[in-house]
Amino acid sequence: MLWLVPLFLLALRAVQAWSPTDSYAPGNVSCADDISLVREASGLSPNETAWLEKRDAYTKQALREFLDGATANFSNSSLVDSLWSADKIPRVAMAFSGGGYRAMLSGAGMISAFDNRTNGSTEHGLGGLLQGATYLAGLSGGNWLVGSLAWNNWTSVQHVIDTRGKDDELWDISNSIVNPGGINILSSASRWDQISDAVEAKQDAGFNTSLADVWGRALAYNFFPTLSKGGDGYTWSTLRDADVFKNGEMPFPISVADGRYPGTQIVDLNSTLFEFNPFEMGSWDPSLNAFTDVKYLGTNARNGTPVTKGQCVAGFDNTGFVIGTSSTLFNQFLLQLNTTSVSSFLKGIIGDFLKDLSEDYDDIAIYNPNPFRETEFVESNYTKGIVNSENLFLVDGGEDGENIPFVPLIQKERDVDVIFALDNSADTDEYWPAGLSLISTYERQFGAQGKDIAFPYVPDFDTFINEGLNQKPVFFGCDASNTTGLSYTPPLIVYMPNNRQSYNSNTSTFKMSYSSSQRMKMFQNGFEAVTRNNLTDDSSFRGCVACAVLRRKQESQNMTLPQECAKCFQDYCWNGKISNKTAKVSTIENYSGSISFITDSASADAASSTAAASSSGTSTSKKNAAASLPSSNSLKWYVAFASLLGMAIGLM
Repeated sequence: MLWLVPLFLLALRAVQAWSPTDSYAPGNVSCADDISLVREASGLSPNETAWLEKRDAYTKQALREFLDGATANFSNSSLVDSLWSADKIPRVAMAFSGGGYRAMLSGAGMISAFDNRTNGSTEHGLGGLLQGATYLAGLSGGNWLVGSLAWNNWTSVQHVIDTRGKDDELWDISNSIVNPGGINILSSASRWDQISDAVEAKQDAGFNTSLADVWGRALAYNFFPTLSKGGDGYTWSTLRDADVFKNGEMPFPISVADGRYPGTQIVDLNSTLFEFNPFEMGSWDPSLNAFTDVKYLGTNARNGTPVTKGQCVAGFDNTGFVIGTSSTLFNQFLLQLNTTSVSSFLKGIIGDFLKDLSEDYDDIAIYNPNPFRETEFVESNYTKGIVNSENLFLVDGGEDGENIPFVPLIQKERDVDVIFALDNSADTDEYWPAGLSLISTYERQFGAQGKDIAFPYVPDFDTFINEGLNQKPVFFGCDASNTTGLSYTPPLIVYMPNNRQSYNSNTSTFKMSYSSSQRMKMFQNGFEAVTRNNLTDDSSFRGCVACAVLRRKQESQNMTLPQECAKCFQDYCWNGKISNKTAKVSTIENYSGSISFITDSASADAASSTAAASSSGTSTSKKNAAASLPSSNSLKWYVAFASLLGMAIGLM
């Protein structure tokens, strides 16, 4: 049980960052009389900048070790020496897609392949690259992975494997999340009673709640099993006080959610995309371009100044609630209802119920008071709907079609050179990924929200399928000289899709329980999917990944790549070819509200023009909806129905 000591010490060190009520309910705290809670997103926050200096010291050494090992058999590895001598160290980021427990479990296998704490990862995988990464972004199920590892004192997947079968095992989802006791009805009832009491305590403290609070509380029990009641007082900002993060010993975690006004069901590429990091919550998008201190969410403020001088609110940034915000899957269930194996009778009942919830705004995570209310430096008419609203409404980060959280990582200020995109999306009707997230982010840069972002050229859905680009790792944006038509040189994208190696890992997004054996098989297949089957399909793949990591810095410094990289790029870089045949598989119905797929087959440049044209025609920003909220006197009934729904989904 010695492994529990770090978690216990973490709790002791971070006690000041927990909810002041020691419960799910936020509470009042003192803050500086002149505190300013909102800043313009004109660059990185001072806190992030200071943290990067600490992290860079770790990544410099870790990346050097990884690259030295990966290029050991190269005929010439002097490039690494040259870059390190010039202090031009590549900056690495990783992005984990949404996709429910499929994304979490398959993604866990993937991240373990990059982690030198995983047995065999150095010999058979990409071990050490995680230690050299600066940023980790997660969305929905991918955020369950990133969030639960980071907020459990940066634990490892190997540790999860080693502690299987224990009462406090991380990710023990043998039973459905909404039927946690299995056949023990009393145990399930007790869990849901605790959840209901916690959410009602937040209501009683004067804060609006929704089904997202219930969802987040339910998730937390499986993500923080060592904490009482799933860490009902554990806050997102707690991480900034944990030594493992404070000292820069782990990557910078980012969670992504979409803005959505109640009364609307479509979220498209014009929606405002929000990020949560240990220091801040906000958006880089021109529709807001502002951030607020995540620790003091819930504070009644105007233009970033608390209405009551010297008094703020803390505890609103509950870790489970933030993780739940990025994964309001009940709304996703509505959008993809026809893809599930629920009976037509249950579909009708559930569909009608969820439509009612959408009309009543209960599928939206409510951030009230709105931290950006009356922010004066936000001047765009496009934005006034946010700053004029008393409430901020956030939903699942994948609802705009960008199911891989690229946007926070392609901000020019973060200076990322390469992004490893771990895709466990269900783009096809068989629940396999097929590049739709890349297409969406590529298109975003040509729309109203893409003013200051750049993303490499990518092909259309048919090409992803017909050319097998969703069957193995593929590099996009290999040559910076071919991206001169974009706002700036974007990071190189190493796309790593979920694919079958040793197990059919294309499980339903709404499969809500996995046995221990199934979890292990998902881990294993994820590891194999990103390592070319433990490097057996291509023994040089580790070296090719090293070439991708070095590429942007090599180009910017006009240095010479090892000759082995030429073959790597020939094998793994997308060659710009566009298929002129319709793929034999189809996308999931209602995957996104308004994606316009690239269809021109002439060339990558033609694809760019088509995407630009289609993006400029995407639906306009949402009209402001009335900010009236539903009454909260039926919470326990919602919880009861959620239990019924979960049991139904758990049978799939």
